[in-house]
Amino acid sequence: MKIWREGKLRIGIKDKEDIKAMREGGKILGKILYEVGKMAKAGVTTLELDQHAEKMMKEMNVLPSFKGYHGYPNVICANVNEQVVHGIPTNYKLKDGDIVTIDCGVIHQKFHTDSAITVGIGSISPDAQKLINTAEKALKKAIETARPGIRIHEISGVIQDIVEEQGFGVVRDLVGHGIGHEMHEDPQVPNFRDKDRGPILQTGMTIAIEPIITMKKPDVKLLKDGWTFATKDGSLSVQVEHTILITEKGAEILTTRPT
Repeated sequence: MKIWREGKLRIGIKDKEDIKAMREGGKILGKILYEVGKMAKAGVTTLELDQHAEKMMKEMNVLPSFKGYHGYPNVICANVNEQVVHGIPTNYKLKDGDIVTIDCGVIHQKFHTDSAITVGIGSISPDAQKLINTAEKALKKAIETARPGIRIHEISGVIQDIVEEQGFGVVRDLVGHGIGHEMHEDPQVPNFRDKDRGPILQTGMTIAIEPIITMKKPDVKLLKDGWTFATKDGSLSVQVEHTILITEKGAEILTTRPT
């Protein structure tokens, strides 16, 4: 890996061996999220989801990115309904109509990959389904936009436009990020247009794109557990995420799932 500098940013450009490790780790993470997502049903606790993810990590010989990170206690973040990010798994039993975001990261051969899905439990409201669909569409279009020679700003703008056209909110306090040897690296990848247009994407860069959106206002608050962020107005929130590699032709999703 070599370091490319733009201003104060130090961005890792991955070589063939680095990319191989991240492809393998991303494939494992995709399988874990797929299986944990299938397990997310009414009556299952978010702690049980976490335990299943940790069991799979041990079986697949990868390490959790999240557990122990600044003291975080679990291998997944489980955010239910109005919870936005960093939700600690508990004995809360999922119920019909809930939505739950499962965010997870793994370390394979010293490289991190990071991904998130949002799952509807049983029969969810049309508005909740529309919120999930919008986040997934924004992520898909952002990945299709990513290619060498453009600035991060263009990805951010695609996400913001798709989300706000549907009348939903884009969270400003939480953003995507570069990823590699560290879970959070340069550059930041906002889901909205910012004064800083961000660096130019280069072949070999790896970034985590993660639209984080809300049903109503985008303002968030930190809960008493010191980790979980939730919407201030109590409206639903959704996060979806993929780790991608910038290639000569565009972008490659490293955290693809079995289906």
